[in-house]
Amino acid sequence: MTEEKALEQRPLWVFGYASLLWNPGFPVAEQRLATLQGYHRSFCMRSIHHRGTEEAPGLVLALDARLDAECHGLALRVEDGSEVATVAYLRERELISSAYVERLVPLTLENGETVTALAYVIDADHVQYVADLSLEEQAQIITHAVGGRGPNPEYLWNTADHLRTLGVEDTDLDWLSERVRILSKTPE
Repeated sequence: MTEEKALEQRPLWVFGYASLLWNPGFPVAEQRLATLQGYHRSFCMRSIHHRGTEEAPGLVLALDARLDAECHGLALRVEDGSEVATVAYLRERELISSAYVERLVPLTLENGETVTALAYVIDADHVQYVADLSLEEQAQIITHAVGGRGPNPEYLWNTADHLRTLGVEDTDLDWLSERVRILSKTPE
């Protein structure tokens, strides 16, 4: 996507489905529950920077394309006048290893209104993409991984807790949260 295309969006909306729910890092003027069609939230990206290392990758959530899927999260409206700084910040944060691709996507807000939002989706051809890991495999990886932004379990628990607070059901994240809590208490 060209920088101009993202920066032309007024107002600028950003789709939060994982860490942007609890740590947007930019000034948010408004937030609304929203749904993105054609993608699902998935621990399908190996994290070699934020929640793991190259030697011991963690896992982070990504929007993974699937025709019959939908992802519930937040539409975050960027404070007027902060669009340029927000896009620059998000690119530095989200495009650190080019495993994410920047897209403008249609979101359906809880009132039925549609807005165009900036979102970061997984590049299924990228080396960090891992599809179809079982929940147990995900739990084992997440339990032990630590990266530049902290422990991988913290990322999982913050995301699952915020989704529950918003009233967004994600049974896989709920299961993973409980399993990682159990594994974290188990002596090695």
